[in-house]
Amino acid sequence: MHRTEQKCDLLRVLFLGHADNPLVRETAISLRSQIELDAKIVLEDFDGSADLSAVEADLAVVFGGDGSILRAARQMGVRQLPVLGVNLGRLGFLADLTPEELPGVLSEIRAGKFVSVEHLMFQCEVIRNDQVIVQSLGLNEAAIMAGPPFAILEVDLYVDREWVTAYRCDGLIISTPIGSTAHSLSAGGPILRKEVQAFVVTPVAAHTLTVRPVVDSADREYTLQVAHGHPETSLVVDGQLLSPLKLGDSVRVRRAEPKFQLIQVPGQSYYQTLRKKLGWAGRLGSGTHET
Repeated sequence: MHRTEQKCDLLRVLFLGHADNPLVRETAISLRSQIELDAKIVLEDFDGSADLSAVEADLAVVFGGDGSILRAARQMGVRQLPVLGVNLGRLGFLADLTPEELPGVLSEIRAGKFVSVEHLMFQCEVIRNDQVIVQSLGLNEAAIMAGPPFAILEVDLYVDREWVTAYRCDGLIISTPIGSTAHSLSAGGPILRKEVQAFVVTPVAAHTLTVRPVVDSADREYTLQVAHGHPETSLVVDGQLLSPLKLGDSVRVRRAEPKFQLIQVPGQSYYQTLRKKLGWAGRLGSGTHET
């Protein structure tokens, strides 16, 4: 964290978002004059087509929801910039800022009054006949999904090449702490604090009731091998289809070299976000908890 009481030169920022949301362009245009008091917008990309690898910038402002931030992380690849998420979606665990708050927060960032927190990313590879046929950087999760005809899938899990168990389920998810509040959570997985260096292995609709989510170190290598699948069985990374999977294919997941950098919004905390986004009510008849 860097702090200073004297403002530096204008921030160099990227404007990113998903053009399918009509509020993205509308919000970016409406805030431009205020933002340009503290920042120079060096690139706008709302269709995900720009090559960000050679763009010199201090941070990326992402308009939308968590899906927009996931796309921005993929687009930045190995050269991750600090991200400031402006929530125009519904839930938004990562996009925690309102449009009205953005100009003031950028002014604080320009003055050096901000915290950028690094988060775990993963490298995912599909291996067929001992060859890597496709690979991807991910932030949320890698998920093997059964696909039509939606019969039970069987997947072997290996951790550091040691066989752990065979999952009979509708799907199997390996998620990061950031991804623990996404697909894994809806499948019954635990919530991990975003700074924790671990992966969560969560089965979707496991056939055996004793099978439960497993949390293990991010320093281990995880291999999922399809022992019994279907023609449409596929690997999905951060909500995007990466590859169909054939019988005997392996999916290898391990810690990635790049780290996702999320700017912590002043006045927000981890548990405050959980309470707000998940609708945790606390005591009945009271919206607050006093100590």
